[in-house]
Amino acid sequence: MSIFCCRSGENLNEADLKAHLASLLRVENVGVLLGAGASIGAGGKSMKDLWMCFIQDSSVAARNLADQKFIEQDQNDSDLLENGLSDVPNVEQLLDALEIARIDWKRRDPQSEDLSQLTSDIAALKRCVVKAAILDEALWTSSNTNSEQLKYHKSLMQKMVGARQPGQASPWIFTTNYDLAIEWSAESVGIQINTGFLGIHNRLFSPQSFDLGFRHASASGEARFGCNDCYLVKLHGSLTWKKESGMDFRELSSHEMWPFLERVLEGDEIADDSPMVFPRAAKYLQTHGYLLGELFRRFSDFLARPQTAIFVSGYSFGDEHLNRLLKSALLNPTLQIVAFVPEFDGAGSACLRTNHALRALVELQSPRITFVGGGPAAWFDKFAGYLPDPIFFDLTEREMKERLEDSNERRPNA
Repeated sequence: MSIFCCRSGENLNEADLKAHLASLLRVENVGVLLGAGASIGAGGKSMKDLWMCFIQDSSVAARNLADQKFIEQDQNDSDLLENGLSDVPNVEQLLDALEIARIDWKRRDPQSEDLSQLTSDIAALKRCVVKAAILDEALWTSSNTNSEQLKYHKSLMQKMVGARQPGQASPWIFTTNYDLAIEWSAESVGIQINTGFLGIHNRLFSPQSFDLGFRHASASGEARFGCNDCYLVKLHGSLTWKKESGMDFRELSSHEMWPFLERVLEGDEIADDSPMVFPRAAKYLQTHGYLLGELFRRFSDFLARPQTAIFVSGYSFGDEHLNRLLKSALLNPTLQIVAFVPEFDGAGSACLRTNHALRALVELQSPRITFVGGGPAAWFDKFAGYLPDPIFFDLTEREMKERLEDSNERRPNA
């Protein structure tokens, strides 16, 4: 399928898209929002694949959840593996509902077999979430993170950092993924990364670190360069975060965390006891109220900044909180959004019938939102490829100016 690109109802070709992306990379504030789709090429799973893995590897647990009405299924089909589900559920919302039910059942009858079974089913689902976020087991135990699987993440980061000019802010990367693709990629190419945690041996969450940056202390004049760092905001938590006493959160190294994750994958450990931060209402005060709440605030603040561009890739618009933030952020008259949605191929796309958040954005017909679809032509690897290398920026900007001039000349006089 060829690329499909449109903005405000007007179709753009691939050359127009590349020129537009090149111009946006030079605005004052640049960021990217990555969803599960961005990690598929690195060994991760989409939400659909994660769910299929669960109902195949833990069919008993899936059947129990369906019988208890935690998930919907086609009443005319009793087999979950044969299109028995009416739709792929939001896994994080499901975990939220399951945790609330578990607490309620425990209050009523802590010794019941149903509670024991429910706890086991929750553990099976969390094990699939962890499995989907591992990516490559070799990366957890090796000191060499220069993996071929991460080449598109590395390309994205190098291009975003390389486009920064002296005095401009470092780029921001927001992600809903638990995996370490960004951290490993940054380390392999020598880019400093700020995750909100400070320290060497005891890295504690310190949100004020997002207000700090790196600079070349001895460079001045023409020797100055933009930056060599970026900010990483993991909106839904991470595989390597641990809840400490009080309101402290600690970030572990991958080597330190791997032995525990290995036991989780083998079924010898329950993911509920892990250092991971699963977002759910049952732990709102401990997680959402402080750590995740602070991270969402940073995302909202970024979208409100003047002269801001954000690229969206691998995100299915399934998080209502993020969707509301993106839509309300359009009140910022200088915000530009470029959304890569492989399923999208125009206003009549089938995906718009079920994806209400995406449809609402498309129907706005905003000149500040560019949609890119066309199946594989809009996947994460293609997105990274569309961005120009820093050495070609001057040429690309000149081409963009020429295209704008040609467009103005073709436009009829008002």
